[in-house]
Amino acid sequence: MSLHVHTIHPAKGSKKAKKILGRGNASGHGTTATRGGKGQTARSGGSQGTRRRGFKRLLQSTPKLRGFNSLNTKPSEVYLSDLENTFQDGEVVTLASLQEKHLVSTRAKAAKILSTGDITKKLVIEGVASTAGAAEKIKAAGGEIK
Repeated sequence: MSLHVHTIHPAKGSKKAKKILGRGNASGHGTTATRGGKGQTARSGGSQGTRRRGFKRLLQSTPKLRGFNSLNTKPSEVYLSDLENTFQDGEVVTLASLQEKHLVSTRAKAAKILSTGDITKKLVIEGVASTAGAAEKIKAAGGEIK
């Protein structure tokens, strides 16, 4: 089939016909024009949203934020064995990379490397806290902590 202007058609489902309302019952959208029955909401300007309901009632119906959120949040814990299994030799370990590899939550504000497990790969640790034991093991494997 040759490609000409008269043979080009849009993909099926890409062009949606506009719904025409209130132009006779034969169209399927006559009489009430999809607005349901009678009453305030059937009229133009009938739906007031928060103005009609009253903003105070809207505020009262929203649930209260309860509990206490500490400003001194504890860092998420990451084991050396997790780093060994997840990262490649010479890779940079940051909070973002830990979140990317799902070792810590995306909501985590900080992370700390614990000395549980062993490490053989040379990793560069940037902006992530570590215990003294973990730092010792990382440096012994040839890695560095910035």
